Amino acid sequence: MKKKALIVFVKNIRLGKVKTRLAKTVGDEAAFEVYKHLVGITEKESQSVPNVDRLIYFSDVIIDTKWAGDTKYVQEGADLGERMKRAFQMAFDKGYDQVVGIGSDLPDLNKAVIELAFEKLNEKETVFGPAEDGGYYLLGMNELIPTIFENKSWSTSGLLEETLTDLNEQNRSVVLLKTLNDIDTIEDLKASSISNKFKELYELSRSDKSTV
Repeated sequence: MKKKALIVFVKNIRLGKVKTRLAKTVGDEAAFEVYKHLVGITEKESQSVPNVDRLIYFSDVIIDTKWAGDTKYVQEGADLGERMKRAFQMAFDKGYDQVVGIGSDLPDLNKAVIELAFEKLNEKETVFGPAEDGGYYLLGMNELIPTIFENKSWSTSGLLEETLTDLNEQNRSVVLLKTLNDIDTIEDLKASSISNKFKELYELSRSDKSTV
């Protein structure tokens, strides 16, 4: 059986530091509650994936009460690419044959999607979960491919396309999972599967705009 690692990148849940684009519409406290809920979904779904070791990377400080029993680190690197590269490199250095990394702000990223990513790595060298904003919410590979993390336009709509072009030039095989959307704006929240839970946020936002 292949040795599998699931890397989870988590931003520490701090008031005023998470979901800042959403906060511009609903306020810091509401954005805090939305992200807290999303992290809870990620924790539950990732911990339900069998036969993998979970490596949890917090943005600033390790939280002992989250992902109990799993291995935890603090992210290191000047930008997202470097932080991801270091995490994947460490996993492969530890002897894992398949490594999948995910973020922590997608309401629809579940156990089945993560398991499918590992299955696809039995067929292809890399797997990506495309995000609706042009980036990706999941990345998996069977060995470290440094160019995935180098000289990329992070947090832009062309990130995935740029990355796939590089891999095609290297004749690397790729499989794409279904497209999902993270929650960055009030429009994302309204269109999401957790919209009813936070319905009062966008209703309040709409009412505030009507009074301007």
